[in-house]
Amino acid sequence: MNDAAPAPAPAPRRARVRAPELIGKGGWLNTGGKELTLADLRGKCVVVDFWTFCCVNCLHVLDELRELEERHRDTVVIIGVHSPKFVHEAEHQAVVDAVERYEVEHPVLDDPELATWKQYAVRAWPTLVVIDPEGYVVAQHAGEGHAHAIETLVAELEAEHEAKGTLRRGDGPYVPPEPVATDLRFPGKALRLPGGTFLVSDTTRHQLVELAADGETVLRRIGSGERGFGPDAFSEPQGLALLPDGRIAVADTVNHAIRTFDPQTGEIATVAGTGKQWWQGSATSGPAREVDLSSPWDVAWWQDRLWIAMAGVHQLWTYDPATETVEAVAGTTNEGLVDGPAAEAWFAQPSGLAAGGDRLWVADSETSAVRWLDTDLVVHTAVGTGLFDFGHRDGDAAQALLQHPLGVTALPDGSVAVSDTYNHALRRYDPATGQVTTLATDLREPSDAVLVGGEGSGDPEIVVVESARHRLTRLRLPEEAVRVESVAHRTQRAATEVGPGKLSLDVIFQAPAGQKLDLRYGPSTRLLVSSTPPELLASGDGADTDLSRDLVLADGVTEGVLHVSAMAASCDDDPAIEYPACHVHQQDWGVPVRVVEGGTGRLALVLAGMDEGVAGQ
Repeated sequence: MNDAAPAPAPAPRRARVRAPELIGKGGWLNTGGKELTLADLRGKCVVVDFWTFCCVNCLHVLDELRELEERHRDTVVIIGVHSPKFVHEAEHQAVVDAVERYEVEHPVLDDPELATWKQYAVRAWPTLVVIDPEGYVVAQHAGEGHAHAIETLVAELEAEHEAKGTLRRGDGPYVPPEPVATDLRFPGKALRLPGGTFLVSDTTRHQLVELAADGETVLRRIGSGERGFGPDAFSEPQGLALLPDGRIAVADTVNHAIRTFDPQTGEIATVAGTGKQWWQGSATSGPAREVDLSSPWDVAWWQDRLWIAMAGVHQLWTYDPATETVEAVAGTTNEGLVDGPAAEAWFAQPSGLAAGGDRLWVADSETSAVRWLDTDLVVHTAVGTGLFDFGHRDGDAAQALLQHPLGVTALPDGSVAVSDTYNHALRRYDPATGQVTTLATDLREPSDAVLVGGEGSGDPEIVVVESARHRLTRLRLPEEAVRVESVAHRTQRAATEVGPGKLSLDVIFQAPAGQKLDLRYGPSTRLLVSSTPPELLASGDGADTDLSRDLVLADGVTEGVLHVSAMAASCDDDPAIEYPACHVHQQDWGVPVRVVEGGTGRLALVLAGMDEGVAGQ
C-alpha cells in the first residue's frame, strides 16, 4: 500500500491543429523582399491577422495589436494576411498603399485569391489565429476585443516553450519600407475655409494641413505629426466641418474623439469622446466628454447639430455645442442596409456626410451605398443594395452600382457628388431624375470632394481629395457625364453550402485563461440573427442570450446571407480581486449561404477559442 499523496493531475493539453502554410499570389510586404514560410517562423509565437483594409473593425484590431507587438517584440511575430472583400482590394498596389496608410509595422502577405483564408477556414474580417512556436494553431478569435486574451495566451506560450527549449528569441522578419517625401500622405477629407484656403486632414501623418487657394502650397501644419491625444496631437484624423462660431470640428478617428481647431488662435480642444473606444453596453448619450465614441469618420453641420458618421458602430450620432452633449440618433449597431425610422435603420460603416438642404447625405461604404436622412429622421437609400453587391454601373439608381464610396458632396442643383473610392471615380446621383452618372475617372482612391466657384464666382469646379495620389485635384464639373463600361461584382467569398430545413448555428466562445463569463448582472452573452432576404429564415431570427440556436431555412429560397452578431463579456476569475477587469468580445458575420441537398447541417462561427468539431484534425 502506498501512502504517498497522489500526483497532481496533469494540466489539460491545449487542442492543437497543424498550421497550414501561408500562401498568397500577391507576395510579401515589409520583409525586404524575402518570401516567408512557417518554417522561417518556427520558435516564435505567431499571430496571424486576417484583415482587409476597407474594414473598420480590422483597423481597430491593428491598433489593438500595436502594444502586444511592442511588448513581445523578441518572441512574437504578427503576420497580416490581407484577404480582400472588394475587387479594388485585390490590386497589389492598393495593398501596398494600405500597409503604409495604416502604419502596419509587421510582415503582410497579399492573398488576393483568399487562398490562405480558405486553408484556415476563416469566415469573418477580422480573424486572429495564434500559432505556437512548434507550428500548431492553438487559438482563433473573430472580431475585436481579444488583445487581452491573446496577451495572456502569449505569456503562457512563452513560459511553456522557454521550458521546452522551443522558443527562439530575437528580432523578427519585419523590414520597414523606405519613407517617401510628399506634402500630403494619404489625405482623408478637405474643407474650404471662409478665406478661400483649404484645410486637409493629412491622415497618415496625424496632422491637419492648410493649403493655399491653389490647393498645393502649404501654408501651415497643425499638430505635432506624432500619433497621440495631447493638446497638439491627432491620430489618423478624417472628417472636417465648419462650426457656426468659426472653429473647425475634426473627426479624430483613431482617438475616438471629436476635436476642434480654432484657425485664429491655433488652439486644439476635445469636445466629445474620452479617447476610449465605445463597446456594447456603453452610454449612447450624455455629457460629450464623458461618453465613448468609436471611429468617427466624418462630420457635418445640419439642423443645428454636428452630425457624426460613427463608422466603428454603424451609426449616426450628434453633438450639440449648446448643451455639450452627444446622442446616438440613427442605426442599431447592426451592420447592413435597412431603411426606415432612424432608430431602427441599419448602416454599414458610414464614412462620408454632406448637408444638402432638407437631406443629410451619407456615404455608407460597406454596402457601397448612398443613403440619406430626412428632417423627420427617416433613413432612405438612393443607391446600393447590400453588403456583397458592388461595381461600376450608371443609369437608373435602382440598378446602379458603386464600390465602397467614402465621400459625398452636396451640389447646388440638389444632386450629390459621390467619391466612389474603390472605382477611382467621381459619380453623381440626381434625385430629380433618379439617375447615376460618372463625372470623372482615373482618380486614385478619391475620399472626399469640395465644391468651389459657381453662384457668380465663375464656373463651378470641384476639388477632389485623391488619397492614394497624396494630393488635391481640381476638376471642372462636366455638363455631360463620362461614359464607362458597366461592370458588376459580388464579394468573392465562396458561399457556404447548407442543407435544406434545420441548420444548427453554434458560436464558439471559450473565456480566456484566468477569466470566466461575467454573470453578475444576468447573461453575459448575446446572439442576434437575421437574413437577407428576410424570407430565407422560416424561424430562428431575432435576439437571445444563448450562443447556440437552431435555424430553419424556408422552402423555396435557395441562397442568401445570414447576418449573425455575437457578444460575450468575461472577467478575471480571482476572488481576491475586488474589482475584476472585464473584457467584451464581439463580432458581426455576414455569411453567404447556398441551400443544396447534402449541404452541412451545422454552421460554426468562432468568436474565441477552438471549434471542437475541427480541433482534432
